[in-house]
Amino acid sequence: MAVPVNEPLLDGNEKKYLIECIETGWISSEGPFVKRFEEGMAARMGRSHGIAVCNGSVALDAAVAALRLGPGDAVMMPAFTIISCAAAVVRAGATPIVVDSDPATFNIDPLRLRERVQAAMRGPGPRPKAIMVAHIYGLPVDMDPVLEVAREFGLRLIEDAAEMHGQTYRGRPCGSFGDLSTFSFYPNKHVTTGEGGMLLADDPDLAARCRDLRNLFFDKERRYIHQEMGWNLRMSNIQAALGVAQLERLDAFVAKKRHIGATYTRLLSGTPGLQLPVARADYAENIYWVYPIVLGDDIPFDAVEAVKRLSAKKIGVRHFFWPMHLQPVFRKMGLFAGESHPVSERLSQRGFYLPSGMALTDAQMEEAAAAVKEVLR
Repeated sequence: MAVPVNEPLLDGNEKKYLIECIETGWISSEGPFVKRFEEGMAARMGRSHGIAVCNGSVALDAAVAALRLGPGDAVMMPAFTIISCAAAVVRAGATPIVVDSDPATFNIDPLRLRERVQAAMRGPGPRPKAIMVAHIYGLPVDMDPVLEVAREFGLRLIEDAAEMHGQTYRGRPCGSFGDLSTFSFYPNKHVTTGEGGMLLADDPDLAARCRDLRNLFFDKERRYIHQEMGWNLRMSNIQAALGVAQLERLDAFVAKKRHIGATYTRLLSGTPGLQLPVARADYAENIYWVYPIVLGDDIPFDAVEAVKRLSAKKIGVRHFFWPMHLQPVFRKMGLFAGESHPVSERLSQRGFYLPSGMALTDAQMEEAAAAVKEVLR
């Protein structure tokens, strides 16, 4: 496939499908594009069921609730991820136990995961009931050892694949692992609906429970009677119409992202004091959801200063995630007291990512790379 160097974000069937929504009057969550989008995502990711929701964060809330995780349960998860992961667990009354990162891929370290599970199983606190993995920035989690830990200790698995549209692990689609997987369709994702998310499952009963949680848990026989509390997490037909059109172009978007990654790597290779992203692990080729770089220890300033200097040059860089165990909101709750996860801490302090949107041109990448080199001089 030729790489679409300047692939427009909305230049496929998006307008056609949106007009169809308006002309038919199907703009709510009852419209046909919702089911079409669910079925399309499930098929692309090798799943049996899709449940569309209003964003990726609530997809995690629904996943935790669907697996009935709550007080007395511990959920193993990465220290280095978006706060939505830990927030879903904390809101359910369960306890997050965080695991440090692999310094090369930034993903959860499977060896440390095993050690933390073993320690939690022996300890006096909440016992692990589930693992939540989150694929970070472009390379997936090394899933084989994670799946081995889950099987050995009888743990449920939630796979946060929010950044992994079109990525694979050893040829198998990301989003096809575990009891439930979740996606986000925020504007910076490979497939966007503006706001939106989805849960994927193979178990029909678990999928049905997710649908009930999405729609206020209405009783099947008498609508306004509720045996459990759910949410209104529904996705509109208009959002789903965008998603269907975007999914049709996913391969082109992945090709563009890999072009961005290859271009930045060519421009920045050999720059002293920079850790560039791994292009390929033995289980996957980088999909470059973003282009992350980490400052070497010999650089006399951190990511805060680097972002400040690059922003002054009109380069739209962003900070990395901030680790869960250092989040003020969780520390105020008494979580993670005295914990240290040095790899995650170093990534958050010395990492940032460069502009990497679908509309980015080669000339803009050259400008950004030149600015990085100038700042580091």
